[in-house]
Amino acid sequence: MSPELVERLSQRHLERRLGVALPFVTRDVQDRPHPMLISYLELRAYDSRTLGLVIQGHSTSARNLAERAVGTLIIVEPDVVAYVIARLLDGPLPVDGGEEFDLAYFLLAIEEVREDAAAAWEAGMRIVEPIRYQPPPSLAQPWARATVAALASPRARA
Repeated sequence: MSPELVERLSQRHLERRLGVALPFVTRDVQDRPHPMLISYLELRAYDSRTLGLVIQGHSTSARNLAERAVGTLIIVEPDVVAYVIARLLDGPLPVDGGEEFDLAYFLLAIEEVREDAAAAWEAGMRIVEPIRYQPPPSLAQPWARATVAALASPRARA
């Protein structure tokens, strides 16, 4: 992953990215794509090769990720369009303080990153807005605090 993508996903400027949604696609039991929307709050790049992800532990996406061990993060914003293809290293792991919210932590290895750029014949066409939701979450909410704490550093079973 490029230094720019690592920085974008590092949570260092999380407040300004709150309210932006990112598609994350797993493979279901019938090998079909299973999309979900996550936020910058639920994801963190530790370096160019690893990501942490916190999602609901009993969701279909969590089950898909645990069982088939692959997922693709899609970033579609005015300044970048990228596809981050990842493989499960570990998870689901419990999230301290996230039990009430059914939160689970996954550690992912980045296998490939594809950045998209407009073709010459698409001159002038561009992404003008990211996918957004309102209201953005408050970092003071208990589930948000538990999520940020769980993503503070990479972790896996010994």
